This record gives sequence, C-alpha cells and structure tokens, in this order.
Amino acid sequence: MNRTTTFALVAVSGMLTLAGCYGPRGAAYPYSGNGYTYVSTEMNPVTITLYDTRNEEPFFKLDVPVGKQLTLNFLEGKGDDPVERPDRMVYSIWNAGTSTGRLTNQLTCPGIGCRRISYDIRAAPEWREEPPEMINRVESMKNKPAWWTPQGGELPQQNKYYE
Repeated sequence: MNRTTTFALVAVSGMLTLAGCYGPRGAAYPYSGNGYTYVSTEMNPVTITLYDTRNEEPFFKLDVPVGKQLTLNFLEGKGDDPVERPDRMVYSIWNAGTSTGRLTNQLTCPGIGCRRISYDIRAAPEWREEPPEMINRVESMKNKPAWWTPQGGELPQQNKYYE
C-alpha cells in the first residue's frame, strides 16, 4: 500500500469515528446552522423555551441548571409527521465548557419556519447544586451546629475548666 492510500484510509476512518459526535462550537466545519449551546451560570441562570409559531404554544422548556449547558441541534426532515413535525431536535445537558459529545435526547418538532427559541435569564444569583460527593464533607453547613448557621441557635454550655 502506498502512502496516499494509507493516509486516505486513516482520514476516512477518523471521520467515521467522529460522525456520531457533536461539537457545539462547530467542530472542524462551523457554519451558522450547526446547532446551539446555552450555558447557565450563577449570575446568568438560563431558561430555554422553544415555541411553535403557528399557535405560539411552547413545545420544549428547560431551566438549564447552573454550571451546565444545553446543547441542541435540529435535523431537518427527520420528524414523524411531514406537516406538523417534520424535523427532529436532538439535545443534551452537559457540564459547562463541554466541547464535544453525543446528543442523546430527541423530540420531533415543527419545521425551521415554524419554531422560535426564547432565551430568558432567571433571577440571579442562583447557586449550583452541591455535588453528591461533597454532601458529607466536614465544613458542610449540614454538619454545623445550629449556632454556627445563618439562622443562629443556642450556644453550647461553656466548660468551667476552659473559661
């Protein structure tokens, strides 16, 4: 096998491997119709709503959790009804900053001329959920005595030997 054939085989196998992945920034070939990514932060918690413009009814609404991103893309002609829902929306919720991955959720939706994306910012600040591995840490507010919390509480009895 010559070098050109080997290079072509490697390039084709690489493209086939990446065909199932999605890059929210457009990956190797960005263009304006490539998809959308919405990141939710503490000071800008985001709610994304998609409307069917024929009746102004929402068909998808998600409060994107703080510290996460919603990445979605539309596949034209992949819906279940050629008139009402001709397209399919694929989406995933990832940690903020994720640049590639699989869009594992889907729903059929109106065509490109009949849908609108609404980007709304919820009241801020909004805090991230505590990761499960941090729930039982020593400095957690859950493990503090009542007098140490913002609500306050009764101080413990002082030991007469340490006064």
